[in-house]
Amino acid sequence: MAAAAEHTQTPGEYIIHHLTHFGTGKPKGLVDFSVINFDSVIFSALLGALGCFLLWRAARKATSGVPGRFQAAVEFLFELVDNEAKGIVHNAESRKLVAPLALTVFIWIFLLNAMDLLPVDILPWIWAKLYGAAGHDAEHAFLRVVPTADLSITMALSVGVLILCLFYSVKIKGLGGFLHELYVAPFGTIKMTSNPLTWIGFILLSIANVAMQLVEFVSKTVSHGMRLFGNMYAGELIFLLIALLGGAFTLSAGGFALALLHIGAGWAWAVFHILIITLQAFVFMMLTLVYIGQAHDSH
Repeated sequence: MAAAAEHTQTPGEYIIHHLTHFGTGKPKGLVDFSVINFDSVIFSALLGALGCFLLWRAARKATSGVPGRFQAAVEFLFELVDNEAKGIVHNAESRKLVAPLALTVFIWIFLLNAMDLLPVDILPWIWAKLYGAAGHDAEHAFLRVVPTADLSITMALSVGVLILCLFYSVKIKGLGGFLHELYVAPFGTIKMTSNPLTWIGFILLSIANVAMQLVEFVSKTVSHGMRLFGNMYAGELIFLLIALLGGAFTLSAGGFALALLHIGAGWAWAVFHILIITLQAFVFMMLTLVYIGQAHDSH
């Protein structure tokens, strides 16, 4: 699985090289909107288009008779997601958009996560050859192929869910109802009187209410994106460490032992990782449904 990278890279350099994005530059902090990671954006767009094509193909080829394996798999996923949506989002009108959205999110994130199952050196090696053939220094041909191991992608997905939650909060409760809930939940309203203390109490509780609501919005959004990122980043890093075992192969007893360990560990982690990428896609989808469902509830 591992390439020797011209026999010049140390293990640390090898890992750093594989964890560097092809983009406009390196971020100067945790949040840097001036940096665009082209590899994450391109792979996300391509896999999103692939997911939409698969769903379109399943819908076009659907028959009323005995379904084929592909149609049966898509129907199983659709029924699973639809049943979960019915149990969480009780508004039938909203489910017309939310259920297909949840299915799309699940398939899209599963495809993004599944890029981690490719041998870690295949696409970067191809990119290095193309980059070098174009007259550039192949040593600087960086490429990361797992978009969900990029914090900017997972946070963009979670921010998209936050926007949907705010949209449904306003749509279901009205702008007045949303603002009322923003200022009075969870403490409730205060009966206004001529006593100035009631006005002071209203202002203080309103500030506390808004602060708590903002903390809730931020914490849900950050945890939603960080959970997916953390799991996929760790999985990518473990694959790189396993790849180093293959890179350490030599014609000796210890070298052969490392090669066997490389093959065994790579196979075992890949099999286990299939469960991880599926579970993470399912968890992200379920949290999306839960957060949108909460946006329909009144406090």
